[in-house]
Amino acid sequence: MTSNAAKPVYGTTNPTPGQVEASGVKRMGSVFALDPEHEQLYRDLHANAWPGIVEQLHKSNIRNFSIFITELAGRKYVVSYYEYIGSDFEADQQAMAEDPETHRWWQALGPCEMPGIDCGEMDPVFLME
Repeated sequence: MTSNAAKPVYGTTNPTPGQVEASGVKRMGSVFALDPEHEQLYRDLHANAWPGIVEQLHKSNIRNFSIFITELAGRKYVVSYYEYIGSDFEADQQAMAEDPETHRWWQALGPCEMPGIDCGEMDPVFLME
């Protein structure tokens, strides 16, 4: 979530957390700073993601996963979006973290993220289905 003083505002195009939970779909966005020295590695790995990684994402109830790279003020960022359709997010995340293939994938991607610059999860403000 963002750390500024603005408070969430809910309405017809920004559902409350309870409405999101009732919908059965949790939409997640995140961003992190990309190390420019490892951008090619990041692109190469994601162009041909390991089959076990895609399988584990499905097992963990992740769908419609998209990743983008953008440049802002001279720095590259990775922006991701996915939908979670399960009923126990923490358990599904834990299963992913315990999967050996996923752990190796995260290790392979580790150098791609700029240390100390993790923008984390995004705060939703608009939804149109």
